[in-house]
Amino acid sequence: MDKIIVRKNQIDLQLTVLDIPKNRVGAKLVDIYRKDTTPKEVYEHGELLKKAKEHYRKQGTGRPTKKDRRDIEGYLDGEAPSTSPSRGELA
Repeated sequence: MDKIIVRKNQIDLQLTVLDIPKNRVGAKLVDIYRKDTTPKEVYEHGELLKKAKEHYRKQGTGRPTKKDRRDIEGYLDGEAPSTSPSRGELA
C-alpha cells in the first residue's frame, strides 16, 4: 500500500492507496480504493485558518459587480439607476 500526501486548500491530506482499479471508475467509487489517514488536528488547523480569513474580510464584501458599479456611477452622475424593461414591455 502506498501513502500519498496531497496539498488541498492549505491542508496536507494523507491518503493510503488500497487498490488500483482495472478500469476507470466514477467519483463515487473512488473511496473504495483509498483510505483517508489524515489526522484530525490537520482538519482543525484548516478550520482555524478559514475562520481567521473570514475575520479580516467578511463573506460577500469586496469588489462590486458590473451592475453595482454602473448603479454607483449613475448615482454619482446624478442619474437615476438604470432599470431594464422586463420581457414583453417596450422601452
